[in-house]
Amino acid sequence: MTDPDTPSPLAFARATAHTIPLHLVTAEDFAAWKDAQPAAVAAWLDTLGFMARLGQVASVPGPDGALALAVVGHGEAQDRARARFTLGGARGKLPTRVFALHHDLAPQPLAQEALGWCLAGYRYDRFRKGPAAALAELTAPEGLDAPRTQAIAAGEALTRDLINTPASHMGPAELEDAMRALAKVHGAEMQSVTGDALLEANFPLIHAVGRASARAPRLLDLRWGGHGPRLTLVGKGVCFDTGGLNLKPGASMGLMKKDMGGAATVMGLAQMIMAQGWPVRLRVLVPAVENAVAGNAMRPGDILTARNGLSVEINNTDAEGRLVLADALSLADEETPDALICMATLTGAARVAVGPDIAPFFTRDTALSEALMRAGTDTGDPVWPLPLHPPYESLIEPGIADLDNAPSGGMAGASTAALFLHRFVTATPRFVHFDIYGHQPKPAPARPKGGVGQGARALHAALPGVLGL
Repeated sequence: MTDPDTPSPLAFARATAHTIPLHLVTAEDFAAWKDAQPAAVAAWLDTLGFMARLGQVASVPGPDGALALAVVGHGEAQDRARARFTLGGARGKLPTRVFALHHDLAPQPLAQEALGWCLAGYRYDRFRKGPAAALAELTAPEGLDAPRTQAIAAGEALTRDLINTPASHMGPAELEDAMRALAKVHGAEMQSVTGDALLEANFPLIHAVGRASARAPRLLDLRWGGHGPRLTLVGKGVCFDTGGLNLKPGASMGLMKKDMGGAATVMGLAQMIMAQGWPVRLRVLVPAVENAVAGNAMRPGDILTARNGLSVEINNTDAEGRLVLADALSLADEETPDALICMATLTGAARVAVGPDIAPFFTRDTALSEALMRAGTDTGDPVWPLPLHPPYESLIEPGIADLDNAPSGGMAGASTAALFLHRFVTATPRFVHFDIYGHQPKPAPARPKGGVGQGARALHAALPGVLGL
């Protein structure tokens, strides 16, 4: 049982009689700040060679040898422009004490640094024995909306946990269990359509992708909130992707436990929204499948009919994510929500275009696009719009069917995938699709290697203004 007096590493601590000052100081301000300190403090920092470089940490003892204060360098302006979560990166270098932050940050940078501190407490230790290493703690800085910051951190932690869990422990049924647990915490309603019942309920593409697996495919449907704008989140839940009959090479299959990163991200965003009690009618739809190989697997050249009646030629069974999303988006569109968000680890083309750190998105809503760009900068969650180029519509029209799930040639792969999805959203004007990576390839401040949320914090910051909350 968790000790109620021990704060979560993702949360802020209570102040104690021995709370230590923690100063976040820029290189530009360091000389003046040092001059204002006692001579012994200045001399100690000189001995250490501390110059307030970005991420540099110094612990300063008092006359009795006990820790008196700590300093974290915030670097030069050009360094800060290129970095995120400096305070979070410093957390593991500090002694395991409770600190109180001293700073001159504006509200938005303060919120970002405080969130980084919380996220630096994240550990995925489900399969590791022994207690986690103790970390420094921080009291909630003055002027910070601490409950909001902690709700965002908890949502991001949920996303990371889901992505990091191996497919042996995170199949469609386990993803359903995770969503039911999320629904229970927040008093949401949860339904699931599973196996052959998908055909009866008219979700043929979800069934076709998942039917070859021994783990039954399903559509998960969570609803929460009784008033306000309708907000629907759709996340790709391919719990493992072999590529199907167009089998992936082994090297390409190694990260495919993360192919449910879209589902994990919308569930994390839902956690943020519900924990803060937004006045919205929230719906979360996740087509949960495993793309496997068996005698009843869909084949290249097959033609399938989607929920909305469009026929799709299967030219690559490894382009399965857009198929399961097509049925889920059709269902979402039938309700015409005020905003419809799609999150998916969909194409390698998106990674080639913007790399692993940026979440590209596609929308025809200019106001939403501009709001997302501002929010991404403010929250340290970089996003970038890519084009829905109308002349490329012909690339997804094979002639033998209404749509092609994998146009040949490889050109504009992220855009053609997004155009494919847009064919299943015809009634909802405010629609955005994110093509995320969902994986941190190497450790960075507050972002250990492994599963990571992308785009959720930008959406969390942008949606209240877009929806008029």
